[in-house]
Amino acid sequence: MAAGAPRIFVSHLAGIAAFDPNGDQVGRVRDLVVMLRVGRRPPRLLGLVVELSTRRRIFLPMTRVTSVESGQVITTGVLNVRRFEQRPTERLVFGELLDRRVTLVESGEEVTVLDLSVQQRPARRDWEIDKVFVRKGGKSGAFRRAKGESLTVEWSAVTGFSLEEQGQGAESLLATFEQLRPADLANVLHHLSPKRRAEVAAALDDDRLADVLEELPEDDQIEILFKLKEERAADVLEAMDPDDAADLLGELPTEEQERLLSLMQPADAADMRRLMAYEEHTAGGLMTTEPIILRPDATVADALARVRNPDLSPALAAQVYVCRPPDETPTGKYLGTVHFQRLLRDPPYTLVSALLDEALEALDPDAALPVVAGFFATYDMVAAPVVDESGSLLGAVTVDDVLDHMLPDDWRETEFHLDEDTGEEVTAHGS
Repeated sequence: MAAGAPRIFVSHLAGIAAFDPNGDQVGRVRDLVVMLRVGRRPPRLLGLVVELSTRRRIFLPMTRVTSVESGQVITTGVLNVRRFEQRPTERLVFGELLDRRVTLVESGEEVTVLDLSVQQRPARRDWEIDKVFVRKGGKSGAFRRAKGESLTVEWSAVTGFSLEEQGQGAESLLATFEQLRPADLANVLHHLSPKRRAEVAAALDDDRLADVLEELPEDDQIEILFKLKEERAADVLEAMDPDDAADLLGELPTEEQERLLSLMQPADAADMRRLMAYEEHTAGGLMTTEPIILRPDATVADALARVRNPDLSPALAAQVYVCRPPDETPTGKYLGTVHFQRLLRDPPYTLVSALLDEALEALDPDAALPVVAGFFATYDMVAAPVVDESGSLLGAVTVDDVLDHMLPDDWRETEFHLDEDTGEEVTAHGS
C-alpha cells in the first residue's frame, strides 16, 4: 500500500451515516461487501450495504463513494435503490467474517477475528482488506470474553478465509479467471456449457460482467442477458459502454427492450434510445456517448487528469473534445479536438481552447461504415468526433468499434499467434 493511503478499521464504519454531495443523509452503513480470492490474496471491497430511512437495504458500489472516513461516508449522490441481494462470490464483513475462527500461518494457532482494516490501493479506486485484528485463545460466541493476546497481522498471515483452489464450482472458476483480460475470459465463457456459463455470469460483479459481455458473440450476450433477473440485466447494461449496450438492446424483442429501459436510470435510458435511433453501421450507431468533454476554459492539467481515468479505453483517452456547455452529449457547440500528444507538449496552465486541432473534420452521425473507416485510415486516428447539423457533439467513434463491425461475424472464434519458425502471423479457427 502506498504511504499515506487511508487505512480504516471496519468496526469504525458500522452504523455511520452516508451522505450525498450536498450534505443530505441518504442512510447508514450496515455492512461491507467483499469478494474473496484464491489463496492468501486480500479480498476486494466491492461496496457497502446502506440502510435507507425506509429500512430498505441497498448496495452502494465503492465506485460511487468519494470519501470514506471513520465518521461518515460521502457518495456521488447517484444511488440504485433496488434491494440488496448477496451474490455467490460475495461475503458480508460484519455478518460472515468477524468473530470467525481462523489459523495463524506461522504457528498454526487458532485465533478469533475481532476486526479488519481496509485500504485503497495506490493510484487506483480499488479497496482491499489488508490487515486482520485477532485475539489468541478463547472462542467466539459464549467464550468471546475470554482474555488472550491481541495482535494485528497481514491478511496473508492467516488461513481460513479464502476460496479453496480445488473444485469446479462457479466460485472456483471465478478465482481462476480473475486475472484474465475481459476478451480472454469471454473466450473461456464461450466454450463453457450453457449451465456453467450462466453460473459464472451470475457470480461476476456488474462491471466485470459488462466488460466480458462486450467481448462475447451476439448469441452468447443474449443468452446470458435473458438468464439474469431483469433488474440485474438493466444494471449490467448501464455498466456497459453505451454503444455496445445499445447494440445488444437492439437485438432484443421490442417488449423486452422497453422493460429493460424502464428499469435503467433515466439518463442512461435516454442515451440508449438516442443510439438505437441510428442505423447500426453508421457513425451514430457506432459511437459512444461518453467521450472526454471539456469546456474551453479548462487547462491542460484538467485534461490530463481526465485522461488518467483508468476506466477509459486507450482509444477514448487519446484525445479530448472541447465544447461549450452543456458538457454532456449532446453538448453545446463543438469547438475542436485536442490530441493527447499535444497535451504532453504544453504547460499545465495552458487553456485547451488554444490547442485545438481545428483542421480535423467531424463525422456526420449518418456517415456509413466505409466512410468512417476511410476517415480513420486517412487521418491515422484512433477516435473521431461525431457532430450533428447544429454543431453539437453527439459522441465519439473509436477504432475498435470500427474493426468490430468490419471483421467477419466469426472473428472472435479465430485465434491469432506467431509461427515459431517464421515469426509470421497465422490463424486457427476454434471449434
